[in-house]
Amino acid sequence: MSRFEIPANPSPLSVDFARTALVIIDMQRDFLEPGGFGAALGNDVSRLVAAVEPCRAILTGARAAGMLVIHTREGHRPDLSDAPPAKVERGPADKRIGACGPMGRILIRGEAGHDIIPALAPLPDEPVIDKPGKGAFYQTDLDLMLRNRGIETLMVTGVTTEVCVHTTVREANDRGYRCLVLGDACASYFAEFHEVGLRMIAAQGGIFGWVSTTEEVLAALAANQRAA
Repeated sequence: MSRFEIPANPSPLSVDFARTALVIIDMQRDFLEPGGFGAALGNDVSRLVAAVEPCRAILTGARAAGMLVIHTREGHRPDLSDAPPAKVERGPADKRIGACGPMGRILIRGEAGHDIIPALAPLPDEPVIDKPGKGAFYQTDLDLMLRNRGIETLMVTGVTTEVCVHTTVREANDRGYRCLVLGDACASYFAEFHEVGLRMIAAQGGIFGWVSTTEEVLAALAANQRAA
């Protein structure tokens, strides 16, 4: 078994890429493009674009290394039977989950806005987790999929840093997974939330995980391929 040390905060992390999965969280049109749910809430969606190229770089590297790649999408059934009223009833009625927007009904599975942006489109053999909540483990079979593959470490990317990324990392931590969050491949509508969110993950000796960059991981992946 070959392990590679990745520089990270609060300390370097030793990783076996054969037992590591890349998880790309919610890089959906509803969150990243004008007219989607994020914009309907009054957010500047252009702030999330910064994560697209780093996500694409690490996705390319993970695919070349033969790693397990998992994509997630937040969204609900068309009848909203899996959407808690407290979540649906936020904000004006015409801008809520299920309301009609420029890309179809907001955050509804099967609508154009629910789909992952073209730049990060999943390959046919890459699992896509459709989740009704913030965390990727809640009401999904993600944990089963990871354990079936013997995964011990998750490389986590996506949006938004302080909401779906953070919730997923916390859920993974409680289930015994080691999480390496790639800070430059995550983003938030609020710069201060992104910064503090990453600091919280690595605080107290890595209370929820480790924080690194795509550059550091790609260098380790290249070393892994040379060794192979």
